[in-house]
Amino acid sequence: MFIQIMQGKVGDPGELKAAADRWAHELAPGSIGWLGTTAGVTGDGTFIALVHFESPEAARQNSDRPEQAQWWAETSKLFSGEVTFHDCTETEVWGGGGSDAAGFVQVIQGRVRDFAGLVDHMRQQDEKAMQAARPDIIGGVSAAHPDGGISDVLYFTTEAEARENERKEPPEQMKAMMEEMMRFYEGDEFTYLDLKTPWLYTR
Repeated sequence: MFIQIMQGKVGDPGELKAAADRWAHELAPGSIGWLGTTAGVTGDGTFIALVHFESPEAARQNSDRPEQAQWWAETSKLFSGEVTFHDCTETEVWGGGGSDAAGFVQVIQGRVRDFAGLVDHMRQQDEKAMQAARPDIIGGVSAAHPDGGISDVLYFTTEAEARENERKEPPEQMKAMMEEMMRFYEGDEFTYLDLKTPWLYTR
């Protein structure tokens, strides 16, 4: 799976949501290789979208569609500054992955030292034990940026359940897993983007 991440500041989230809804209604049916999109705006006006495609080639073909170019020409005017893009060919799905049932989505961004090692480490974990410890987590997706950054996306049942469970002391097994996982990241500085009202679209 290929993921394109789009990120920037927006003045009016409502206008951008209307543009995203229009894309899903009018352009998505004819899209090439599009699988789904997770998007939203944080409290400080930061917009982020993770657009999932079958492959980089499909994403490029989709971008070349005249109707796509026209939609972006109009939508790009809704941003108050530069929009950054990350084309992520290294991706991984955790647990149930992304879900339209999520009531809250958190995107955690940082730097990754060894994405392949991180993926291998996570695949070795006891998924049932993790689910028992954090039943509020539906699943997740990780995408390594070409410049060494990473976006880890967690899909929760609700924000209230996520906050309640994150305050609890984790089981020793999960605590050890998290501590070991940190060695695959570069540094311990992370940015948290909370999408309290996520925009979730699937084909």
